[in-house]
Amino acid sequence: MNLEDMVIASVDDHVIEPPTMFDQHLSKEHRALAPQYVTDELGNASWWWEQENKRTFAVGVNAVVGRPKEEYGMEPMNIDQMRKGVWDAEAHIDDMNAMGQMTALMFPTFAGFDGSWFWDAKDKENTKRVMRAYNDWHIDEWCGPYPGRYFPTGLLPLWDIDATLEEMKRLVKKGSRSVFFPANPASRNRLPSVHDPIWEPMWKLANDEGIVFNCHIGTGLAPEANSDLSPISAWITAMPMAIATDAADLLHLKALLRYPNLKFALSEGGIGWVPYMLERADFTFRHHGPWVRVDFGGKLPSEVFREHFLTCFIDDHFGCDNYKAVGEDIIAYECDYPHSDCTWPHVAEDLWDNVKDLPEAVIDKITHQNAFRFYGVDPVAQFGRENCTVGALRAKATHVDVSVQSKAGKDAREYAEEGAAVTAGNVAKTFVPVVTAGDVAEGRKRRKGLI
Repeated sequence: MNLEDMVIASVDDHVIEPPTMFDQHLSKEHRALAPQYVTDELGNASWWWEQENKRTFAVGVNAVVGRPKEEYGMEPMNIDQMRKGVWDAEAHIDDMNAMGQMTALMFPTFAGFDGSWFWDAKDKENTKRVMRAYNDWHIDEWCGPYPGRYFPTGLLPLWDIDATLEEMKRLVKKGSRSVFFPANPASRNRLPSVHDPIWEPMWKLANDEGIVFNCHIGTGLAPEANSDLSPISAWITAMPMAIATDAADLLHLKALLRYPNLKFALSEGGIGWVPYMLERADFTFRHHGPWVRVDFGGKLPSEVFREHFLTCFIDDHFGCDNYKAVGEDIIAYECDYPHSDCTWPHVAEDLWDNVKDLPEAVIDKITHQNAFRFYGVDPVAQFGRENCTVGALRAKATHVDVSVQSKAGKDAREYAEEGAAVTAGNVAKTFVPVVTAGDVAEGRKRRKGLI
């Protein structure tokens, strides 16, 4: 095998939702009750939900793919400051072809990686309608025209278990076999713990229908910086491993013993830490077992983990070199497009550098087979391997401009002292809105000549 022969599937990418996303999926009446993409006088965009009087300014959320690395801290604040493939479905397929990636799982952005932006809305019925529309846009409009290129996935109204079950069943009928779910609902997500019996019917339905729970880093234990003065690179360094605490808790979920087909994907967490966590879990079970009274069904915790979890990496030579200690059947790749950890358009080259010395069968598992098996799809069988490889896809993308392009945005370096390390506090300032919601509303009225 060589680089061009690989088939690449990513289980963690991100979409920046386009302004028109709800247009085809809500009536005119209900569209007025949904979030709106608006831009203030300074060009900063946000999703404004007038019905709920709430807003999210983090429109770009690190969507810096294709920029010079010096500009990674320039947080884009509207789609004009981003590469088109970030928010346009057809252009995104071009970008996938250019990097040689066959299939992607796309996490939400303005809705939160788990949909949590919707959960505290007051009008619950309208919110359920909006979330269904979001799912219809994602599955029918973003994924639908491109079979084999995406793992269709949906948001859930997790504050209502009956509505959650109803939406999961609807998603299955639409061809989706995975959902977004917080890595720890009881953390900052204001939901019951995964150990609460309220989730029992959801676990059963997921087991019966083969539905994967996608748990992204940060949707449980928040990977927070130590202080505003801490260099942001310290936070970036340790960030992936924050999911280990959530993973250990999920590993102790009793439902795993009842439902052999219950599956969790740990998104953007890396794999190098996994062998030690599993070793520690087994030691804890043997050494503390007499008093902690935890049952793993006659198995070691490490065995249970490898039966129910999928891990992934962007660049993890240590993890790949020690794939046996991780578990060769539970490792997948993640691209993280369009965030700053993404190595587009050199994804294939960087992935190959991680796996090139492994057995060919293991390379296939890590690059795509484990992901396809876990999510119950097989584009290779559907389209033929010769049409899914890095070489075949890149042959379709000769027209794609992959040159590095400078773009605008809120620059964290402007808040740092000259020559000093950029700190967490500097970066935080790029997320602070420069105008208030009232300013935006007033500006809208002025443009319409109402005042």
